Amino acid sequence: MALFVNEMVKEKLGLPGAEAARDNRTRDLMLSVLFDAIGMLSFSLPFIGEFGDVIWAPLSAILMARLYKGTTGKIAGVFSFLEEIIPFTDIVPSFTLMWCYTYLLKKK
Repeated sequence: MALFVNEMVKEKLGLPGAEAARDNRTRDLMLSVLFDAIGMLSFSLPFIGEFGDVIWAPLSAILMARLYKGTTGKIAGVFSFLEEIIPFTDIVPSFTLMWCYTYLLKKK
């Protein structure tokens, strides 16, 4: 929360970097929702969609680690892989949860 307030103050004062930080936050949220939606597509094709998870699981792990840098991104990548590869767990919005952790909960 303090990070969000700090960015708002920077933006109001016209300090550099505030707009770029806000753009990254929005971009990351949009990508997170998109990737979660792709992961949930397997529910639209029962049993057949679970085979698609074999391809999506490693891809989602790579995307998670690249979208969210550092150790937390790598740990989230492992979680994302497991969430996608284990049948019937695709309902968990792992990318969006990671966005919430990164931008709303994590203390800098």
